[in-house]
Formats: sequence, C-alpha cells, structure tokens
Amino acid sequence: MPSGKGSKLLRYIEHRLRISLVDNRTIVGTFLAFDKHLNLVLVDAEEFRTLNKNRAAILEERVEKRSLGLIILRGENVVSMAVEGPPPPSAKSRVAAGGPGMARGVGRGSMPPPPAAGMHPPGGAPMGLGAAPVHGVGGMAAGLPPPGMGMAPPSMGRGMPPPGMGRGGY
Repeated sequence: MPSGKGSKLLRYIEHRLRISLVDNRTIVGTFLAFDKHLNLVLVDAEEFRTLNKNRAAILEERVEKRSLGLIILRGENVVSMAVEGPPPPSAKSRVAAGGPGMARGVGRGSMPPPPAAGMHPPGGAPMGLGAAPVHGVGGMAAGLPPPGMGMAPPSMGRGMPPPGMGRGGY
C-alpha cells in the first residue's frame, strides 16, 4: 500500500507548526486538519511579518506579530512546514471531550421540553402540539357535515363519477 502525503501529515495533527508562505509571511499555529489540496486548518494561529526599512543607509528590520485565531491556509500558498512543538498533553482529552462547553445537536432534538399539561409559557398562548386545540386551526370547517353524511366518501377522488353513473350515463 503506497504511503502518500496524507498519511505523513496525519502524524502532525495537533502539533504546533511553523508554516512559511509564498509572500514571506510565517504562520505559527496548531494543526487541526488538511484536505487533498493540502489546504491546512490551524487554530490559535499567529502571523509574523518581517518589515525592512532603509533609512539613511541604515537597514532596520522589524518583526510584526498578529493574532489570527482559527484559519484555513490555501495549499497553493504554502512553501514549507516545520514542527514547532509536540501536541499539548491535554490535546487528546480536548478532542475526545468535544472542547470547552457542551456540544448539542441542532434541530428538533435541541428544543426545550414541552410544558406540563395545562401549563402555558408566560404569554398565555399554548405552545407546540401537546397543547389543547386552538379554535379555527385544523379540524372540520364550520357548517360542513362530518364525512359520510350526505357527501361523497372521502376515498373518491375528484375525477370519479358519482355512484350509479357509468361511462356514458347522462
């Protein structure tokens, strides 16, 4: 089985990396993920830029540092990668626990439980399907007889002739 770049990069997940870019910037951050294009995801990233100023034949060099946080680096811009340090000892526990805070699914499962029977939220309006029916919502329309009382059975569609009428019976 051939060993590609992907399998080699997997060793460095959660490591602190120093990445040199095409435009002479350097990014240092914790390596979280990559894809087939070698786009990189870094967390706690910091950017370092070296600024050269030439004043009266004196070369002045200054390094600017900028905090970036969570970033995605396009693989096309990466020149080199070097390991700055090993993963922190708490990295494995952080990944297994889901990070700080509590993870919850979104959608219907994350809704608060319905109020107890007969209880309404503080506005007085019933909430959800567990509440009593609301007048004018759902149910039969006013003034119509119940199904089976003088009307066609509900199983007949719009295009069916009434009972007793054949194809050509007028």
